[in-house]
Amino acid sequence: MLQRMSRPSALDSLRAIRFERSYAAARHGAPADEADLSAARTWLSNLNPNTIPRTICQISFSRSSGPGGQNVNNRYHAAKSNDLVIQADESRKQADNVEACFRKLSEVVAEAGHVAVPGETSAAQGKRVEGLQKAEAAGRRRMKEMQSKKKSARRGGGGRDEG
Repeated sequence: MLQRMSRPSALDSLRAIRFERSYAAARHGAPADEADLSAARTWLSNLNPNTIPRTICQISFSRSSGPGGQNVNNRYHAAKSNDLVIQADESRKQADNVEACFRKLSEVVAEAGHVAVPGETSAAQGKRVEGLQKAEAAGRRRMKEMQSKKKSARRGGGGRDEG
């Protein structure tokens, strides 16, 4: 029996797209307000390996890192997934290695947070920046006036007395 199979339309393929990254940085969108930034700074200052819940991740242990049989550690699956793999083999104790992994995770999160969340601006620095912005605007206005006078002098309407 023959069946007609239709090819999916472009609209169907657009519906099937899943957006994985819904956590884009705020600097690409609207600027964050001061309350959000303050909350983020507080959260970052309180971040340590013990504040990360142990339930947000999957912990697995592999056998020794030495030579082994076929498929002993299987570490190459991380490149194909959207997972973050953190490994520690600093100690012979599993508990110490788990703590080392959470320490590494907190360091990565803290580093990313310090890049994404700007520090607080002091009042003196704010006044200095405001003064520099005003000086730049005044200089730009002065240059525009000079260019305008130059052009009006070329038109013959200004600058020279005819007599």
